[in-house]
This record gives sequence, C-alpha cells and structure tokens, in this order.
Amino acid sequence: MKKINYIYISAFAAAISLSACNKALNIKPKEQIDQTNAIVTSNDVQSTLVGAYNRMAQTGVYGGRIFVQPDLMAATDTVLTFNGTYQGLTQITNQAIPNDNSFVLDTWQQAYQAINLANNVVANLSKADAGQRDRMEGEAKFIRGLIYFDLARLYGRAWNDGDPATNLAVPIVLTPTTGVDNSIFVPRNTVKEVYTQAINDLKTAEAKLPATNSFYANSGAASAILARLYLQQGDYTNAGAEANTVIASGTFTLNAKYSDEFPIPGKASHVDNTPEDIFAIQVTEQQGITSMNEFYASASNSGRGDIHIDPAFIAEFDANDTRGQFYTPKLNSDNSVSFYRTKKFDNTFGNVHVVRLAEMYLIRAESNLQTGKALGATPLSDINKIRERAGANDLTTVALSDIKAERRHELAFEGGFFLHDAKRLGLPVGKLQYSSPKLVFPIPLREIQANSKLVQNPGY
Repeated sequence: MKKINYIYISAFAAAISLSACNKALNIKPKEQIDQTNAIVTSNDVQSTLVGAYNRMAQTGVYGGRIFVQPDLMAATDTVLTFNGTYQGLTQITNQAIPNDNSFVLDTWQQAYQAINLANNVVANLSKADAGQRDRMEGEAKFIRGLIYFDLARLYGRAWNDGDPATNLAVPIVLTPTTGVDNSIFVPRNTVKEVYTQAINDLKTAEAKLPATNSFYANSGAASAILARLYLQQGDYTNAGAEANTVIASGTFTLNAKYSDEFPIPGKASHVDNTPEDIFAIQVTEQQGITSMNEFYASASNSGRGDIHIDPAFIAEFDANDTRGQFYTPKLNSDNSVSFYRTKKFDNTFGNVHVVRLAEMYLIRAESNLQTGKALGATPLSDINKIRERAGANDLTTVALSDIKAERRHELAFEGGFFLHDAKRLGLPVGKLQYSSPKLVFPIPLREIQANSKLVQNPGY
C-alpha cells in the first residue's frame, strides 16, 4: 500500500518543512516533531488518518498475515501444509510458538502503530473542518475497533472459553503515545473489556460514516465487522441484525460469478474493489505483493508458494461447485495430484478482502437458524443464494452443519476462519481442544521485557 504511504510521508514532510521555515533560527536538533506542531490543520488530521490506513495495511496485520497466521495454526494436516523456510511460520503451523516469535511480534507492533495513529486522529478532531469531523472520527474508530477485535481473538482466549470478564486479552490504549513515560506502561485488559471497546468504536463508526466513502471505511464496513464480532460472541440476535443491515442497504451486491471476486488480469496490475467488497486493503504496483499472494501463489504469480492445499479439502466440494474448481493442481510425475494452490491470490496486486457481502449472507443464515427467525430471509434462502452463485445444487433443508460447510468453502483462506470458527463453535483443532493454550498467541517477549505490567499467557 505504498501509494498511501507516499501520501502520508509527503504530508508530514511538508508539515516539517513549513515548521522549519517559520522557525529558521530554532536550530536545536530534534529526533521527532512534537504533536502540537505536526498536527495543526485539517489536512494534517486527514494525513494522519491516511497514515493509520497505511499502518493497518502492513504485512503483519491486514496486508495478510493477520489472516494467514490463524489459518496456519488451525488447518495443518487437515486443509493445508506449510512448506516454507520461515521458522516463525513453521512454529505457528506446528502449534509450538516461542514467546520471541518474530511474526507474533510484528502483528502486535504494527497493530498498535495503527491504533496510535487512529488515537491521534481522535485526539485532534477539533482541528479538522467541521464538515469532515464525523467521517474522520468514524474512520479512525473503525480502524481501532477492527484491530482491537482481532487482537483479542489472537492474544486472548476465546469468548466462550472460560470467563471473558477475567480472561486477559490486550491493553486498551485510547490516547496518543507521544513520548516515553510511565503512562505508556499499561496492563492487559480483559477479553470482555476489549470486545466492549471494539463494539463501542464500531458503533460510533457505523453512526458517523457515510454509506459510500471511496475505498475507505464506510458505515456498511462497520456494520459488517460488528456482525462478525457478535457472531464470534455467539450473540446471534445482534449478528443477524447487523448482517441484515448490510444486505438490506443495497450498497453492495454479490458478483455474478464467484471468480469475479478474485480477478486475475492478463498481466499483474491493480484491480479496483468489486461490488461485493465491503472493505478491502488497496494494493498498488508501488507496494509489491501482499502476504496472501506471497504465501499462497506460485512463483509464476510472484509468490513463494509455501502453502499447499490438501487434495482432501478439494474433495469436499460438489462436482459442479465452481469454488472447488478455483484451485490449481500440482501434479506428480505419474499425473496424480500432489497438492493444490488456491487461485484467490494469484493477482500479484490483488486487494486483500477484509470483509465481503457473501459473509453477511452466511452470518444472517446462521443467526436466523440459531434464533429461529427469518430476518430478511430464511436460512435456506440465504444458503442457496450463495450455492447458486457457485453453481452448486440447491439444498432442500438446511442445518448448522450445512452452514458450517458453506462458510468453510466460501471463505477458505480469507480471514483466519479455520481457527476463529473452530473456537466460537467449540470444535477441536487437529488434536487440540479449541481451548488449548497452544491456540493463543504469546504476548511477545520484547513487550513483556519492556513493560513490567504485562503478564504472559498460560503455557509460555
């Protein structure tokens, strides 16, 4: 996402140069510019907001690894294998993560960098033009709420694993960090507290964001992440209501074909969001590949091809289901299939789909089934809508097992759902129970050493 990075850097470079021109005789060296001088105008606030998007798009977070890593942890030997040389990802795949794992640290640090920039936006809204404040606040709190939700899922125990009011997740920081003092040493908040903060942020974003907002976060994006969050909690009433809000808005539509959501142009190039994308990380030629492309795509599509998909997973699909045909086989010398690669990330500069409309139909179907309601549509109608788009035969009845299968096939490799769905449904993950401490990231050793108020997760 270097295009955004350039906007961010140039804006602050301009702010620094203007400060230097206005204070030509002040030659006292500084390693950083004070916040009161860096964020002065409405444009500065907007530049900081763009910077927050930039940070959330880094590889350790929504550039892809925040989705790749939980799938590696959950799907080993049942769906995929990792065949790369990165020791840190091998440790995650083997469910044997040391507390100094560099990938776990990168996700933590890059997430909090984005949160800090979002906090700077919120703290300086009074400097923004009055007509832009609601949008800026909504975007900043969308970013913060989304990140806190995912941090809680990775570094804390599942909502349904013990008591979320006492289980620890991650520290909640709501004010900008501008220097090193005692205020930055904060303890971990509970899972419940972090979820509550994420809900509050996302509800504010939902209320203050416009329905359309170019490729930035909009009100539908906030509703969609709220639907995902409530589903993770098992709050089917609110999950179904939020999913229905997104569907009923008419702002987004399913693509005619499943493959249209993952366009692969004749040559590597950026492709704009599709009508199905509710929120996606924009990738341009300046950035280079994302972690999705890096690990799932073959070398011919600019990837490393480290993740191999098991033929047994492909065998789950109906013969006429185009989703099962969206995989490329790697053949052995005798023409038997050794493994598959998904085509979802073959476009070198394909956007990272954070949340799309098909997931909302699946959430609404599951929520309605669990509550016995037909909000917006029946569960059978919603599931068949997804299946029909994929060319699969309609179902005549629908059970929870059918919805689980549709989520597995529709959303595979996109959002860490192999782990997150297993946890919320209390399902085993390989040989481990969903509540195993091995399925929770450690608090990075570097953070523990720097902050005596942080305590480590069990098992580390």
